[in-house]
Amino acid sequence: MPAQKKSLKLILLSLFFLLLIVFGEHLSRNSLLPTLATRVDGSSPAIATSAFSLLQKLDEQLCRALGCVNRSVSDFAAWKITSVTLSPENAREGLKNASNQSALQVEIQNRLAISVLFPNLEISLTDAEESEIKTMQFTPQEWLPSAWQESHPEFLRQGAPSGEIFHSELLITLPQNAAGYRVRIFYPEK
Repeated sequence: MPAQKKSLKLILLSLFFLLLIVFGEHLSRNSLLPTLATRVDGSSPAIATSAFSLLQKLDEQLCRALGCVNRSVSDFAAWKITSVTLSPENAREGLKNASNQSALQVEIQNRLAISVLFPNLEISLTDAEESEIKTMQFTPQEWLPSAWQESHPEFLRQGAPSGEIFHSELLITLPQNAAGYRVRIFYPEK
């Protein structure tokens, strides 16, 4: 009889700890999921990707049963600038173009396996000595393609889908002494 009591006690204690872990995950999901999220660009180990996929399935089941508040996170490390090109708006005019209008083409990707809030873009123009001569900042409403914004009206709240690549073209006027540029992403301080 004492062995049965001990066994029952161990089973009940194990179930309690399992429930504690499940509810702990549910309560801390908005900070836990972004921390554990793997990258969709192939840089995460396969076992981590599989484990995170299982965690997401468990989280979805818990959300169906208990309800969840899904919040996109701001994670600088989620974003990868895959390409940037700066070229004259009309290549034939070249340097004859007095306004020095140029097109900056940027391609960035959300590499995390979860939705992430859109960042701002910052373009820094430099002279021949690499001194910064002009800085321009663009909000997501300014740099995201308008067709994409129209098809995703809640994009500021829902964030960028996992793995999504965004192509943007921004028209900018270059100062006459511009010789180089840098592009970075950032989240504004609140």
